[in-house]
Amino acid sequence: MTDPRRARRRRAFTLIEMMAVIAIIGLLIALIGPSIANMLEGGRITTTKAQIQQIEAALTGYQMDNGRYPTTEQGLRALIEKPTSAPEPYSWRPGGYLARKEIPRDGWKGELQYSAPGEHNPHAFDVWSFGADGQPGGTDADADLGNWSTAEERE
Repeated sequence: MTDPRRARRRRAFTLIEMMAVIAIIGLLIALIGPSIANMLEGGRITTTKAQIQQIEAALTGYQMDNGRYPTTEQGLRALIEKPTSAPEPYSWRPGGYLARKEIPRDGWKGELQYSAPGEHNPHAFDVWSFGADGQPGGTDADADLGNWSTAEERE
């Protein structure tokens, strides 16, 4: 007959086995964690670029209907609410220019910026995000993303 205490010990994990498993999990997190963080940041950048393109299309529709872009003062709200300040649009589309009736936010949940005429696009407009830090300028994920980017940068 076998001793029940000895059988119970054989089924349990030793402290060394538990520490080895924890060490392996720690190594996996250390190796995989940064790549997951980079993928998430890349997703936010891609989302922001898509939001900027959506705003560009809506602003183009506004310009086609009204002969001009909204002023900087009227801002992006002119795409969802008919402006009442001069110059008022003469052929504003009922229901606005954005399907969801809300101005999209960038990938970091920040507000998109708008200027017309633009500093980078003096004959049209600038739409941009301040990036991850929400401040002008910056590098990497903190860099501003705008519609003045080249086609290669957008893709």
